[in-house]
Amino acid sequence: MPITLVMDNARYQRCALVQDTAKELGIELLFLPSYSPNLNWIERLWKFVKKEVLNSRHHQDFKKFQEAIDGCLADMPTKHHGKLATLLTHNFQTWDNVSLLNA
Repeated sequence: MPITLVMDNARYQRCALVQDTAKELGIELLFLPSYSPNLNWIERLWKFVKKEVLNSRHHQDFKKFQEAIDGCLADMPTKHHGKLATLLTHNFQTWDNVSLLNA
């Protein structure tokens, strides 16, 4: 069964060791464009956490800040499930459904 590993184009992912190992194991490496936060789910998740925990909020110290982030992550399957269900989807625009302006 073919395996394709989607990677976010970090420099260390393009090193010879990674590429050679993938080749030996028969794994295809698919690199996302250099800056593509909408294609990278961890970027979408981090954006959500920042919005829920950090925007316009003051945390007295690092421990409170860390607890707020941990609490948000812990609430993902329950409290935040509905929001994440729409955020973490394969919702990509294709050229088939784009209205182009006539020049």
